[in-house]
Amino acid sequence: MTAINIALPPRPVDASVDHRIQEIVAGSSTGDTCNTDLAAGPWDFDARPGYGPGSSMGDVIPTGSPRQGELPAEYREASEAELDARIRSAKATLGDRVVVLGHFYQREEVIVHADYVGDSFQLANAALEHPDAEAIVFCGVHFMAETADLLSRPEQAVILPNLAAGCSMADMASIDEVEECWEQLGELYGDLDTPDADGLVPVIPVTYMNSSAAIKGFVGRHRGIVCTSSNARTVLEWAFARGRRVLFFPDQHLGRNTAKAMGVPLEQMPMWNPRRALGGSDAQTLADARVILWHGFCSVHRRFTVDQIEKARAEHPGVHVIVHPECPMEVVDAADAAGSTDVIRKAIMAATEPTTFAIGTEINLVQRLAAQHPQHEIFCLDPVVCPCSTMYRIHPGYLAWVLEALVAGQVLNRITVPEDVAGPARIALERMLAAKP
Repeated sequence: MTAINIALPPRPVDASVDHRIQEIVAGSSTGDTCNTDLAAGPWDFDARPGYGPGSSMGDVIPTGSPRQGELPAEYREASEAELDARIRSAKATLGDRVVVLGHFYQREEVIVHADYVGDSFQLANAALEHPDAEAIVFCGVHFMAETADLLSRPEQAVILPNLAAGCSMADMASIDEVEECWEQLGELYGDLDTPDADGLVPVIPVTYMNSSAAIKGFVGRHRGIVCTSSNARTVLEWAFARGRRVLFFPDQHLGRNTAKAMGVPLEQMPMWNPRRALGGSDAQTLADARVILWHGFCSVHRRFTVDQIEKARAEHPGVHVIVHPECPMEVVDAADAAGSTDVIRKAIMAATEPTTFAIGTEINLVQRLAAQHPQHEIFCLDPVVCPCSTMYRIHPGYLAWVLEALVAGQVLNRITVPEDVAGPARIALERMLAAKP
């Protein structure tokens, strides 16, 4: 009798990182997570200072950072199915009065309710596309909601479901530290507002989207611009056309990786540590600099290593490694490609043959891509399940809470940027939106 081998379809992947964490903690699934507290509800940590369990749990949170008040018990105690039904009902009642934006790094149980899913650049544009909506519910982190408030109409309410969803990278560059840096650079370079014979000012400030509205306002006041991971090169080209050098903050890795790809030598990219005089450099180094990098980083992307890439290549011959440009330079250099979350997503969508992908970015996006593209083998470079601490603070319970409040005529957790900050910040953002990659 001849044996017949029948190829079985690949086993479906559950897109939910929360389900995976629950199984790991319960012992019903193999694997590791960076903190078993991730299996608890985020409300267990709302009253405590800190970013919560996950990738940023070791980062120091600034004093006075927003905290979330107590979530009513009916939302804390509701099942996943009940919350799903309540969110769908509230959205159906509200209709076009509300638009829900969801960042790629949000948990799957939230993303399924988003009207738009994207990276920070895409969602900034999406916020502009619904001028008639009464409310924009931003399922992301604080700086993203601030950006939506800057770009939306004054009468529109921008809502962040959990006020404790901040960003440790954004917090690594405070307005006081940046103002002090600017003052020291002025003492070194001279008048920072006066162009030289070639029409170039001494330095142009460039802030990553992952920064507070106050930082964006600073940049807008000083001829600068905002960038995202998807248009960073375009923005640096814009800045070099206007200044001798760039002050890039808060993420050193995105700045270094982007400038290096443009041919800027590493020796012309000194680091600025705000806790040291002249940022820890000397006057000559800063005079020769092309890009001054702020001493900040993303704790999600700092977890990825060259060793992980080498292990992936050894265990999966032919694997295609794609990482985010917030990863350290050595990781980006060792990968096959680097790009924004949208670049990663499009690279997988463009693969016509079954391919093995090892991805270096936040686990919620990686696991969702694996579920959406079962013809490929897609896995996260980091074998430890460790989501973004602050993105993970947005839970369906909070989304149901703010949406049902809107149905009842109440606006909760509104994010508002003061007009003295908003004016110059909008200028910097408008420059960014015009700098399309």
